[in-house]
Amino acid sequence: MTNYRKLRTDFWNNPIVEEMTPEDKYFYVYLLTNPYTTRIGIYRIIKKQMSFDLGFSIEAVQTLMERFINYHKLIRYNPETKELAVKDWGREYLRKGGKSVMDSVHSELKEVDDTSLIQYVSKSILRDEIRSLYESFCVPEKSLSIEDGE
Repeated sequence: MTNYRKLRTDFWNNPIVEEMTPEDKYFYVYLLTNPYTTRIGIYRIIKKQMSFDLGFSIEAVQTLMERFINYHKLIRYNPETKELAVKDWGREYLRKGGKSVMDSVHSELKEVDDTSLIQYVSKSILRDEIRSLYESFCVPEKSLSIEDGE
């Protein structure tokens, strides 16, 4: 089965994209449309695969990833689990709900090892029902209160 990822035409008018270098734009389009993407915006991929697909050296991919993590602040990557999360995925690709969407999102969220990535992507989801589903997979942080005696 072939998966499709639509790239909105206003992608090019995004102020962040307008400031990107040509290599950044190419890399960002790749991050949004490569064959490893999932419905949830979190997927496993290794730098060697990105290097092969893009025709860039592994060092160039590493530089691009660092720029997208630290400068553009558009992705997070867990080098231990090899999971990459696209920050604004939910705003762009999770606009519709319904049972089939919710079921596939649920099954893909179960596969994520680094739940901090789920929380990261959930912040940009506009639909309450989908954002709630993401949040149900996030590990709640322990909150300290006076009653805890700590």
